[in-house]
Order: sequence, then structure tokens, then C-alpha cells
Amino acid sequence: MASSASVPAATIPSGERALPAAASVSWPIWCAVAACVSAVFGVEWDISWHQSIGRDTLWSPPHMAIYLSGVLAGVASGYLILSTTLGADPRARQVSVAMWGFRGPLGAFLCAWGCFAMLASAPFDDWWHNAYGLDVKIMSPPHVILGVGVLAVRLGALLLILGRMNRAEGPLRRKLQWVFLAVGAQFIIGLLILLTEQLLRVYMHSARFYLLLSIPVPLILAALWRACPARWTATIVTGIYTGFVLGLVWILPLFPAEPKLGPVYQKVTHFIPPEFPLLLIAPGLALDWLRARIGRWKPWAHAFLAGLVFLATLLAAQWPWASFLQSAGARNWFFGAHYFGYFVEPSSPYVRYQFVPLEPGWPDFWLRLAIALGGAILSTRAGLAVGGWMGRVRR
Repeated sequence: MASSASVPAATIPSGERALPAAASVSWPIWCAVAACVSAVFGVEWDISWHQSIGRDTLWSPPHMAIYLSGVLAGVASGYLILSTTLGADPRARQVSVAMWGFRGPLGAFLCAWGCFAMLASAPFDDWWHNAYGLDVKIMSPPHVILGVGVLAVRLGALLLILGRMNRAEGPLRRKLQWVFLAVGAQFIIGLLILLTEQLLRVYMHSARFYLLLSIPVPLILAALWRACPARWTATIVTGIYTGFVLGLVWILPLFPAEPKLGPVYQKVTHFIPPEFPLLLIAPGLALDWLRARIGRWKPWAHAFLAGLVFLATLLAAQWPWASFLQSAGARNWFFGAHYFGYFVEPSSPYVRYQFVPLEPGWPDFWLRLAIALGGAILSTRAGLAVGGWMGRVRR
């Protein structure tokens, strides 16, 4: 694939003037990016709160961070929609879409919808806790509504950036590419939060663990590198994910916390962070190295080799790393393998650092790995198609 950071003039449709290279990244885009970061931080903090304290309220600090995300998305989208609808700038109207009598960028309408979904989930979640108590699973009905809203905000922010990035040239385009990749990394982070309960280190020697990663992650990476042909797209995205989670692993335990609900099986005196980040940066590096050498291959050939490299590299890196995470050498502040939520029973394989086999035998293990390989290939091909569409977004 081409790695140029500029947009040839021929790719800008008539009537959609390219943005000047000296233009800056607009504040509504920064506001939408802040909404994405606030949401993912708030959700991770909320999970830690439930593991460390248990009891929370509608107005707990993690919830406030999540609500702030909805407010920021609403401010950015509201400004863009109203200024385009009521303003007199013909250029803004040329790169907008019409919906319900309003005009604005497509991403602004998605952000607005996500804002309403996120804020509507708050009283629903409060009622749910009052009626049924503490969530025992991440995927409760209020959390599903919240997750859909967060996803809409994230997609909206991505489309807002794409609309400007695909019309920009020179330094502005390069700035927007970095912003685009920062938001793209939020999709990886959000996905892994959703799959937290299935991706614990006790499952890292099972084929299901790799199957769960081999379908969505290659799709996201392929879409991002097709839409943003920077040299190290996959490495940057997986690096942002790694840095974000490492920050949580190292910073959250610095703050005191104690359980407010029972039964309490583990002594907790501080916030419990997430597990050490998955080694997705290994396949990220491998895919970027590969992409520079097969850029002109046919899409299906590209997808086949990229899917194979993703799964093989992830297995080669994560499998032995999982053994280390289960060892005494990882039970310290740096790797964080000694942190447990207050409700985890002492007899749990998680506390006893034992792998949980999810396949009854080797035939089932290899069958799931074969399905994972097929999923990685198909999802990479789908990601290339999605990325091709994203490269044409200008509204």
C-alpha cells in the first residue's frame, strides 16, 4: 500500500475544496477525542471500583467520567450541527449530510445519538442496581445501552476526523492521522474491556483465547491501516493500547480503597487495576513489517498472509508470556499479577495461578485454532474493505 501522507488533488471531488495545509485541528474534533478518552477511562475506573469497593452510586467518580464523555460528545456534535444548519458558510454545507431537517457532518449525528444513549443509560443503571444489586457480569442491560452509546461516540469521532483528514493536505493531514490513530486505538481498548472476563491470564493457554482475539482485532487493524497508510499504523495503535493499560496498572494501586460489600475473600487496600496488557504490539510490529512488503498484493492474498502472521505472532508472544504472568516473577507492582478483586474466592484457579483448560482435548484445541486462523483471514479482508470505504469519507 502507498505510505504517502499527502492527498493528490485528483482525489478531492469537485465542490469539496481541500483544507489548507496551515489549518489546525478544530476544537470540536478535540472535544470528541476527549469524549472517547473520558469514556474508556471512566469504564476502566468503574470496573476497578467494583473490584475494590463494590458499592457505588449514580454519582460515583467513575460514573462522572463516563457522563462527562456524553456531555463532551453532545457539545461537539451540537455545535457542528447547529452551526452548519444555521450558518451561512457554503463550504460547511457542501461537506455535510441532511437529517431530520438539520445539516452537519455524519460523525456529528452519530456522536449526538451516542450522547443521548450514554446519558439515558445512567438512570437505568441506577434503577438496575437498586432492583438487582451489584452487577456480577459486565454485560448487564444498562451496560449494553451504555456500550452502544460509547461505540456511537467513538464511531462519530472517527468519522469527524476522517471527513477532515481525507480533505486535508501536508502538515494538517499528518496531524489528523495521529489523532485518527489515537481514536482508532480506543476501539482496541473498548473491545478488550468488553472481553475482559474471557481474556484473563488463566485462559491464555486455551485456543478459545486466541479465537476471541483473531476475529475482531485484525479487522480493526486492517481497517485503520487501509484508511491511514502511515508506515507504523498497527504498531502505533497497539502501542497506545499498551501504554494506556500500563498506566492503569501502575497508577490505580497508588490510591486507597476498601470493600464496602461482602463477602470479602481478598484483603484490598487500594484500587485493583486491570491485568497486564496483552502483547498485541508483537503482531502489530509484524503486520507493519509485512505490509511494507506486500502492499501491492491482491486483497485476498494480503488477508491470508496477514491473518496467518497475526495469529502466529500472537501465539508465539502471548503463550510463553502467559506462563511468566502465572509465575512468582510477575507478582509485583510492575506486572500486577498479585492483584485480586475482594470477591475472588481463595480456591479460584485465578488466585492459585492455574491455567483453566477450555478444550477437552488436543483435537478440539487445534480445531479452534484453525477456526481462529480462518477468522483472522476473513476479518482482515473485511477490514481492508471497511478501510477502503473510510478512505472515501469526506462528510
